[in-house]
Amino acid sequence: MAYVKDYTVRSESSEQRFAETTASVYRNMYLWMTCGLALTAMTAFLVMDRIVHNGAFAEMFLSNGMMWGLAIASFILVLALSAMIERLSFIVATLFFALYSVVMGAWMAPVLLVYTEASVFKVFLITAGTFGGMAVYGHVTKSDLTTVGRIAGMALWGVILASIVNFFMHSAMIDYVISYVAVAIFCGLTMYDVQKFKQIILNYGSEADDNVRKIALLGALSLYLDFLNLFLHLLRILGSRRD
Repeated sequence: MAYVKDYTVRSESSEQRFAETTASVYRNMYLWMTCGLALTAMTAFLVMDRIVHNGAFAEMFLSNGMMWGLAIASFILVLALSAMIERLSFIVATLFFALYSVVMGAWMAPVLLVYTEASVFKVFLITAGTFGGMAVYGHVTKSDLTTVGRIAGMALWGVILASIVNFFMHSAMIDYVISYVAVAIFCGLTMYDVQKFKQIILNYGSEADDNVRKIALLGALSLYLDFLNLFLHLLRILGSRRD
């Protein structure tokens, strides 16, 4: 009987350590996402300040070549991090994520300059509230959101293709329609990504090793992209442009 009692204590202790570890990894996923967004915001602010107060820098930075270069660099970085994360050490993967956050901040600076500071702040708060609501739902719901994620993923490709076509058509109406659809897509992806990475961490989070931390970092990247795209499309809909 004493043996059975001791076994039960050890089992409960093991389960408690497992729960504490997975909760810690899960919290770190949101912490890394927040750090990435903060790094993006800080970079965007610094670049915006240089654009406003340095004419030579503004002329160089606002050239099509620079903007395309940043867009291509961000695309390559996110693909590289997603594809190579298993072979990278956690420290190197974190540096990739930080670099990607900086590049995105630099790319966003001219976009944010189009809108007033008040409207950017307002849309940020709306985005935070929307994202938070979707994240909470994805975390607590018992429903399987795999179908939602699959549909949102397919719809995202349609939005990307429509955006490319509209790049040449310059239709404001199509741009608004794309933004409304994109908001719905990234709300769905936020719920799905939260549920997906929660389950992955629960399944593999028994030890806080590099692989588990890299999974959480990949989750942070996915949520970072969901938040950022939600913000940009809401800004197109609700943002007030400068005169």
